[in-house]
Amino acid sequence: MGRALIICTSVSHGNTRKVAEAMGEVLEAPVVAPEEVDGMEGYGLIGFGSGIFLHRFHQQLREFVSALPRQQGRAFVFATSGLPAPRLGPMVRLLQGKGFEVTDTFSCRGFDTWAPFKPVGGIRKGRPDDSDLAAARSFATGLKRTV
Repeated sequence: MGRALIICTSVSHGNTRKVAEAMGEVLEAPVVAPEEVDGMEGYGLIGFGSGIFLHRFHQQLREFVSALPRQQGRAFVFATSGLPAPRLGPMVRLLQGKGFEVTDTFSCRGFDTWAPFKPVGGIRKGRPDDSDLAAARSFATGLKRTV
């Protein structure tokens, strides 16, 4: 298997980091924040993920990908969200525009205390849970065949 790298922005409750680390265990991949990336050469697969904020990937991750030079490589996209069916397409298209072949996407629910949910203590408490992390590991197992 080639080397894998997971780039993750996880700022609110650590939801996305938990998912990234579950995938990283399977892929034997380091999990780093965008500001910690020290080159992406030599990786057969790179994951890009964050929580979803106002229906968008975190600004830090979007800016990181936007600043990348055009390159070739395989990538996957992942996200956590308090609401169902996050829109992953914009990040997929951004990566494709940079020359990446996006092999697959993954999302699961995550604890969310965004403004309207804060007064009730948030939504999706306890998520991602063990079944979400098992799904992330299963997803990563499928990715291993693409590296």
